[in-house]
Amino acid sequence: MFKKLIAAALIVYPSAQILAQKPSDSYTQSINGTKLKFDMQAIPAGKFKMGSKTGKPDEQPVHEVKLDAFWMGKHEVTWDIFEPFLYRDYEKQASTGAIPAEVDAVTRPTKPYLDMTFGMGKEHQPAIAMTQYNAIQFCKWLYMRTGVFYRLPTEAEWEYACKAGTESKYSFGDDAAKLGDYAWYKDNSDNKTHQVGLKKPNAWGLFDMHGNVSEWTYDQYVADFYSQGKDKITENPVAKPEKLYPNTVRGGSYDETADNLTSTARLASDPSWKQLDPQIPKSNWWFPEAPFVGMRLVRPVKTPSKAEIEAYYNKQPIKDF
Repeated sequence: MFKKLIAAALIVYPSAQILAQKPSDSYTQSINGTKLKFDMQAIPAGKFKMGSKTGKPDEQPVHEVKLDAFWMGKHEVTWDIFEPFLYRDYEKQASTGAIPAEVDAVTRPTKPYLDMTFGMGKEHQPAIAMTQYNAIQFCKWLYMRTGVFYRLPTEAEWEYACKAGTESKYSFGDDAAKLGDYAWYKDNSDNKTHQVGLKKPNAWGLFDMHGNVSEWTYDQYVADFYSQGKDKITENPVAKPEKLYPNTVRGGSYDETADNLTSTARLASDPSWKQLDPQIPKSNWWFPEAPFVGMRLVRPVKTPSKAEIEAYYNKQPIKDF
């Protein structure tokens, strides 16, 4: 069924067959059939030292990682492009024509019982409180709209992109007093999210890598995962998620202190993020007590096979009781 949807999408959007970007080129992605677009920054292939000698135990040992090139979202995903995936009426408003059946066939959440913006605003604001499953289904919706494979970053990709060639505590150095120039966090956020891109970017042109919202990675959170890379170079590492909890989020958020906004700090998802959920079983889509979690997109330079893409997007959600 999924392969038929891919073929149908490429008939509806022939330009989706595209536009293979050069690895060195940043670009703007239009969401075909809509008025929406977003920016992707080129991240070069390379090696870096992952982890921190002075960080928490789960940030150690420092080990060398080699990564293929990829593109990463210039900004955290905003409600502007996330909400049309969630709700058909918003997608209709954003569309320039009829919504193709194969796009409409992508599984989406039912309307949540809470205001998932938590009153913090929508326009240019980071989308928040989605589960990892929700984030991946958004990537699938983008794929059906664009023909381009987008996914969540791995932990290694996220840290590499955040560090942007540095080995300091933050992407801009070790001085936490400068954090306010780059991040919305506990000291300056007024306990809420802010529009993306208002602070300074890191050296690779990525905004809000520190603060605003924590960002999903694809990895299962494994506290001692870095020990597997000790005294060797690991290539494109990922702790593939096999359990619902915990998975890893990165970057810290608007309600975190400076020590949780470093380039290497790791946070594990937790069932307490769903305590308010009245559904039985609990929703696969939302964390009603995690308005501090958002997402950022990655596109690998090496496009996976159709079978690999299908496996990534169509993994069945694990019931959350």
